[in-house]
Amino acid sequence: MDTYDADGVTLERVEEYVWEIPQEGEMNAPARVLASEELLDQIADDKTLQQLKNSTQLPGVQKYAICMPDGHQGYGFPVGGVAGIDAEDGCISPGAVGFDINCGVRMMTTNLTYEDVQGHEEELVESLFANIPSGLGGGGVVESGVETVEEILDRGVEWALDEGYAVEDDLAHCEDEGRRPDADPDAVSQKSKDRGKNQIGSLGSGNHFLEVQRVTDVFREGVADSYGLSEDQIVVLIHCGSRGLGHQVCTEYTREVEQAHPELLEQLPDKELAAAPAGSQLAEEYYGAMCAAINYAWVNRQLIMHRTRKVFERVFDRSWEEMEMDLLYDVAHNIAKKEAHEVDGEERELYVHRKGATRAFPAGREEVPSAYRDVGQPVIIPGSMGAGSYVLRGGESSMETTFGSTAHGAGRTMSRTQAKDEFWGEDIQDDLREQKVYVKAQSGATVAEEAPGVYKDVDEVVRVSDELGIGDTVARTFPVCNIKG
Repeated sequence: MDTYDADGVTLERVEEYVWEIPQEGEMNAPARVLASEELLDQIADDKTLQQLKNSTQLPGVQKYAICMPDGHQGYGFPVGGVAGIDAEDGCISPGAVGFDINCGVRMMTTNLTYEDVQGHEEELVESLFANIPSGLGGGGVVESGVETVEEILDRGVEWALDEGYAVEDDLAHCEDEGRRPDADPDAVSQKSKDRGKNQIGSLGSGNHFLEVQRVTDVFREGVADSYGLSEDQIVVLIHCGSRGLGHQVCTEYTREVEQAHPELLEQLPDKELAAAPAGSQLAEEYYGAMCAAINYAWVNRQLIMHRTRKVFERVFDRSWEEMEMDLLYDVAHNIAKKEAHEVDGEERELYVHRKGATRAFPAGREEVPSAYRDVGQPVIIPGSMGAGSYVLRGGESSMETTFGSTAHGAGRTMSRTQAKDEFWGEDIQDDLREQKVYVKAQSGATVAEEAPGVYKDVDEVVRVSDELGIGDTVARTFPVCNIKG
């Protein structure tokens, strides 16, 4: 098959797993979908392709807009979308970052084996659920005043270190060492700060979770050794973001951009792509507010990890240090960052928008923590409760192919409403228990929304990433127990 037609969009095969929507009309660049035919059939089943094509009309898009193998329809800009936009002559779009700013994942390793955990699963899942706040609304590990929120927005995980919720190694193994220096707490509204002050250290709801996993497969032993991973090892995966604070930042700035730059809005095919011109006051304010929300999200995951360490100490009656519960890596997948990339033979500063896409820098990049610089940046790809998750490393082809990015998960194939119509939460929990996966959630509806059947095949998503050389498979994990909002 050399062409693919769907939703009024025609794609042309460029090479294996690379499909292009040629530049035409108002498009400022072509668009590319990275997928096998199996995944492309699922991606084409909603408005993803049209949203991707629409995104190429954002001013300053360089090379091409990209959809990852796990892509699906989002708010204006597709989930799984990546766009490198000129930071001088282009724009920045809140909708192309997403409402949950710095939604991301962190993985913690341990020296426990699956055998050590067997027999403790129910105690562990109950204790984690009781001690880690989840669900809609307030409640966090720390409930504070606005002054503390402002310090978190400014300093990120450095604040957690000073307050005793982190150790130095946690910062060293976090993207940007857990702090965006461009953060501007003054650009974050009082309403956003008020929403954030009672949610610091909470999972939230939706697809956010904490999962205890066992490593089932190692594919690149040398890299796995560098990451501290081995077969049958217990690891912990945390997936959440900036909670109500980040959502409020995106909501407010989207509205402000629409009102302040109507001439740009009129040029775009979808108002949900509303963007502020690079260099404008609003672009700078949004970037500062977004970076502050990024810092908040890193602290949020840090506090959840801190509480997880305490739970493990009680359940297994030894210190977290004895169990070597160390941070492997924390990486964002809803973010826009100023990065230097080569375009047409010269290095340019771009706003790299990653919405449901993970940074995947290869070996040698200075942005990669020194511990991993010789092997490449860890990339964490969550699957579903009934499937494996993956640890990858940034691939050698990622900088040229995807602005240093790869997928962020399995990617949904149906809406939450449809999922609740098709699945019953208690049945899903029973089915998973038969696989020795213990799930605890705020409601059966939450479990139904996140049933394994609502997601793409994560194995296929990761296989395509590996084949393209944008994210190389290192290890695979499988759930032991899972808590969610």
